[in-house]
This record gives sequence, C-alpha cells and structure tokens, in this order.
Amino acid sequence: MNWFVYAFVCALSLATADALCKKVLDDDSNSPSVVAWVRTGYTLPFMVCIIPFIDKPDLDSTFYIAILVAVPLDIIALSLYMKAIKVSPLSLTLPFLSLTPVFLIGTSYVILGERPDKSGFIGIVLVVIGAYLLNVHTINQGLLAPFKTIAKEQGSVLMIIVAFVFSVGSCVGKIAVQHSDPIFFSVVYSFLLSFFFFLAMSFRTKGFFSKVISRPVPFLLIGILITIMIITHMKAISIVEVAYMVSVKRLSILFGVIYGVMFFKETNIKERLLGASVMVSGIIMITVF
Repeated sequence: MNWFVYAFVCALSLATADALCKKVLDDDSNSPSVVAWVRTGYTLPFMVCIIPFIDKPDLDSTFYIAILVAVPLDIIALSLYMKAIKVSPLSLTLPFLSLTPVFLIGTSYVILGERPDKSGFIGIVLVVIGAYLLNVHTINQGLLAPFKTIAKEQGSVLMIIVAFVFSVGSCVGKIAVQHSDPIFFSVVYSFLLSFFFFLAMSFRTKGFFSKVISRPVPFLLIGILITIMIITHMKAISIVEVAYMVSVKRLSILFGVIYGVMFFKETNIKERLLGASVMVSGIIMITVF
C-alpha cells in the first residue's frame, strides 16, 4: 500500500479519536484524566497481538533513562490535551498542535543538537499567521485582538502547553527509538505509559477503575482508532521519510476542525479552517523543505 494512504488513514483515525473523546467528555461524569488514560489503556489488547511479531533489541541505560523521562511528560501532555478539547471547541484547540514542530526547532537543538534551516523559520511565520487567522473576526477590536483572544481561550492556552510538552517528549522519544527499535518502542512504551498513568490516576481519582470501564463501547472505539493511528504511523515511516509522513499526518488538524463543525456546531468555520490550513502549511515547510 502507498505510504500516503497509510499517513492519510493515520491522520483520519487520530482526528476521529479526538472528536469521539470530545463527545465522551461532553458527559460531565467523564473526566479528562479518565479519557486520557483510555487513549492508551484501551490500545493494549490490540498491542498484545503485535508482541509475537517483534524482536527485542539490545537495550542500554540510555533507553531506560529516556523512558523514565518520557512517561511523565506524556501523562502531563495527554491530561492537558483532553482538558483542552473538553473546555474549548476542537477548531480552537487542535490547530495549536501545529506549534509542536515550531517548539521542536528549539527543543531539538537543545536536546539533540539539531539545527534548523531557513525553511523552518518560514514555517514558523506561517504557523503564527495561521494562529492569528483563527480569530481574525476580532480584528475590529484592535490589530492584536486575535492574539489576545487566544490568551482568553482556556483550551487554546492548554493546547499550546501540550504542543511544547510534546516537542520535548518527541526529542526524548527519538533518543529511546535510536537506542531500541521503532515498533518495539511503540508497543513497550504503550504498556509502560498505560501502567504508570493508571497508577498515578488511581491515587488522584476516586473510583478510577470503575470510571475507565463505565463506557466500554465508545472507549473501545477510541482504543481501536488510536491503535490504527499507531500502526499506520509505523507502516508509513517504514516506507517513506518521517518528515513526509508527519506532514500528511498533520491533516488531522484540518479533519478535527471539520468534525467540530459537523458534530459540535462550532462557528466561524471559514476563518478557523483557513487559519488551520495556513498552520498546516507551516508544518510542511518545517518538516519537508
């Protein structure tokens, strides 16, 4: 199968999972921490099926240190991610995931020593312009009003924090993959993240176990979608360069905006879709050129 098809399915499954998570979160009985765990825990039955087909690479201390750093980062990021899409529209939260590659320019330089090129800076400009366009209808309140509106939207602010944490986690994850194997890392990391996430939330949330099994059908669907996202991600990067795959995967942002209108009756769709499109084009400039 063509790598583009894998990457496209990856983007669509991720956006659909986000929309389903928001639908579940509309029920106040489901907390962001519960749904955040569902995104990892409900993938495990499917990950078990992959275990017989993976080989265990030689692991060193760097791999284990990277795992210990990555797990708490992802727990924080996923919890904030779910809270963001609960409190704010998808069309005003998901586009800010575009900031992850922007932050990566700085975090990858500090952590991995990777230097950006000129196209990376052009991409940053496009992402900033796209963020501005998301709330361009407020420009009659002042030239900087669209940016001020972002600061007032709780979900947008939370997703900006998520994007930064993801950028740090991506660097740490890359180190872990370099000292293991991509598929091995994906499967093992899913189990470790789910386990430690469950422990952390069990102490913080009363009746956590009963809550994570309270909605088996939508929770299982979320698990299936995230599993599809992981598998197609790995299949795509095994065929084509990661940069090309990631640029297509980020179409999930546009799909998310469309879902926001279709299922949650979100408004100002034209400017938000335009803003999200410009932000995605910025990602492509950063990752591909």
